[in-house]
Amino acid sequence: MDRPTRRQLKREEKQRRKEERRQRRANRQPSVLLQEFWNLPNMLTLGRIFLIPLFVWFTYEANPLDSLWAAVTFTVAAVTDVVDGILARRWNLVTVVGKFMDPLADKLIVMAALVMMVRLGRIAAWVAIVLLARELIISGLRTIAASEGLVIAAGQEGKWKTSLQLTGLICLCIHYTHPLSLPWATYPVDYNAVGKVLIYVSMVMSIWSAVGYFRAFLAVLARRGSGGGAGHIQSA
Repeated sequence: MDRPTRRQLKREEKQRRKEERRQRRANRQPSVLLQEFWNLPNMLTLGRIFLIPLFVWFTYEANPLDSLWAAVTFTVAAVTDVVDGILARRWNLVTVVGKFMDPLADKLIVMAALVMMVRLGRIAAWVAIVLLARELIISGLRTIAASEGLVIAAGQEGKWKTSLQLTGLICLCIHYTHPLSLPWATYPVDYNAVGKVLIYVSMVMSIWSAVGYFRAFLAVLARRGSGGGAGHIQSA
């Protein structure tokens, strides 16, 4: 076999291998996680994460107009948190990716809001430290509970805490005094004062629910150690 023929065969072999690799890539099925990722609830959750830089930008200077836009951005994020959960349950789209991204997005947007409110002097640093420390502690306990096969159900005090905290942060974002028009009169509302009250109340409820969760967690572990079987914990 002469040299030109060998070169031609090598080129044909290389081309054949390229075609085979291209065909394998075209026929390859996407991974399970990738399939789970592309659904509307997860896209809403991802959109909530993408709102964080926009929220930080609005709260950086925090003049009255930017403060209103920051409150609108945070409100949109809070609403999408509710909507994506409803859609995921109604359409049976509860996925591993969603279970990871949803609480992550919640914590990131709340953490960003607390940090920016401290930077602007709208809440004390120790308040943000207490709230963030509580979330980290509860997240750690939930991880341990999951590894032990313990069931975590949503507690009512945790839901109230979240509602008060989000509403308080929205008010702190608005910050300035604005008129509130009612059918019978118009009143000036100091949103910063309202937000502080709500945040303080939510902090008390956060500590209360965290203590209750921790005690229930220890009690379930004690029962399991004595042969009581699997346990059920109210979530905080």
